[in-house]
Amino acid sequence: MTRRVSLKHERVAKVLAREIRSGVVRRGTQLPGEVELAKRFAVSRNTVRAALAVLAEDKLITTRTGKGSFVLFDGRPLDGRLGWTHALSEQGVETRMRTVRIGLQDDPELADRIGLDSSQVVVIERVRQLTDGTAISLERSRVPALEGLRDLPGRGLDNGSISVTLNRAGLYLDHCEQRLRGRPLTAVEADLLGRPDGTWFLHTTRTSWTADDRFAEYADELLDPDHYELSLSYNS
Repeated sequence: MTRRVSLKHERVAKVLAREIRSGVVRRGTQLPGEVELAKRFAVSRNTVRAALAVLAEDKLITTRTGKGSFVLFDGRPLDGRLGWTHALSEQGVETRMRTVRIGLQDDPELADRIGLDSSQVVVIERVRQLTDGTAISLERSRVPALEGLRDLPGRGLDNGSISVTLNRAGLYLDHCEQRLRGRPLTAVEADLLGRPDGTWFLHTTRTSWTADDRFAEYADELLDPDHYELSLSYNS
């Protein structure tokens, strides 16, 4: 049997990956520059670049032109289909939700756009925070004002979860359409998130349906790019 010989850049990547996954190097941390890493591992800068490329491919870091390489999500990708609370918790990132408001609202624009019979929806607006109080997202959801949901303003979410609440009302998310862009926070949004007016956030909108194509949720989310990353893949 032939034993595979590990290349220098693979060994460097393995050490850095272990430090990231163990929490020694925490999410959001900027890695040392190429020169410093080359000295640490006694390798060339080309070897360091190759190692960083491996880490980026594994979604452990992101490299920003002119700024350097930064750790992502404690080295683990998030699956938003699970719901952000579950997805973050699965990766060891504990958060809590602060409900800003839950209320009934007429939204004829949304009803017309996706073909709803009624324009009345339940609006749920929440801020997600890290345990140190840092706000990392502002999440606004609109769900149909059906039986089992229209009384949410008075009773609140089941187990604090939109997914659980929808499921108990007979709505199980099956497929969605999502759009992504970036934009600065408005003054009101910045105040809710405790950020300077105009701070740049990721902005996603997601429309979800059940397996039998019933409307379940329209989510409008502002996400701190230092804590969230969305990746797309496709086959040609």
